Amino acid sequence: MKILVVGPSWVGDSVMAQALYKRIKQEEPSAKIEVIAPEWSLSLLDRMPEVDKKIASPFTHGDIKVYERFQLGKKLQRESYERSIILTNSFKSALLPYFAKIKVRTGWLGEFRYGLINDIRSSNELKKSLMVEKFAALSLEKENFSLENLSLPKLEINSNNLSLLLEKNLVEKEKPALALCPGAEFGPSKRWPSEYYSEIAKTYISHGWNVLCIGSKNDENIGIEIENTNNLSNEINFINLIGKTSLLDAIDILSYAKKVVTNDSGLMHIAAAVGTPLVALYGPSSPEYTPPLIDKKQILRKMEGYKKVRYGTSEKGYHQSLIEISPEEVLIALEGLH
Repeated sequence: MKILVVGPSWVGDSVMAQALYKRIKQEEPSAKIEVIAPEWSLSLLDRMPEVDKKIASPFTHGDIKVYERFQLGKKLQRESYERSIILTNSFKSALLPYFAKIKVRTGWLGEFRYGLINDIRSSNELKKSLMVEKFAALSLEKENFSLENLSLPKLEINSNNLSLLLEKNLVEKEKPALALCPGAEFGPSKRWPSEYYSEIAKTYISHGWNVLCIGSKNDENIGIEIENTNNLSNEINFINLIGKTSLLDAIDILSYAKKVVTNDSGLMHIAAAVGTPLVALYGPSSPEYTPPLIDKKQILRKMEGYKKVRYGTSEKGYHQSLIEISPEEVLIALEGLH
């Protein structure tokens, strides 16, 4: 069976989708899984052995481009896919499998996608399910998709790349490493304050640890703020890698760290998928929906519920519930990780 998966647009969702790929392979070992996804996420798929082929989507987030999707769909028709699974809710994301004339097109109804989706899975019964369970519910079999029945995401590590990264960045290998992931794609409302991260870094450096800061180029100012708060740029064991690594590099570095402190972000899900114990800090988003999929975790949160509207009221845009999580609480949570 040859399956085309229309993949997610976010790092965390892309990691969680591996649970679906694992489930498909368990249900149909001979299945060939091909994933079309944004170009930035394709390297992530390289670390998922379940994925047989990756296809770069030429469309950016928000692009409609119906004619261009029609043309690509006709091109994909030549691949003779037997089934498609659409992991997103948008109308436009369901167009490619329809134009490619794939016989079985599985997904949620989403944006009134009658006809485009012909194997509609009910989202009503999944309202209280985890995101990873919702992905798994789109597999070949329609039952037993609860968390306890799933093989959780597990990304492969490139030990050669890791060795090069440690050498290049002069990481003292005899010391344990704490990784900090202070960014969040949705902006400051999902971020723990930079000065708090700086306090954690200062404390761990004083205890003889390396502290590695990881993030995308969009997070570079956060790294500078963390450095400046406690003059950490003068500390040889504080290594600011924000904006200096690829997604694959981040996977390998997070696998090396002994512990991680992270916001609710894509890097949180990567850290969980490489098995590194972590402290996850939540604000308006909810661990009841997208928790880190690892046993060795501590989750800190000062509010309840799930807020789709995410904005902070502080001068820097932080959410009050995240401001209320003190560095002392995080240090205690880190000590609780084994």
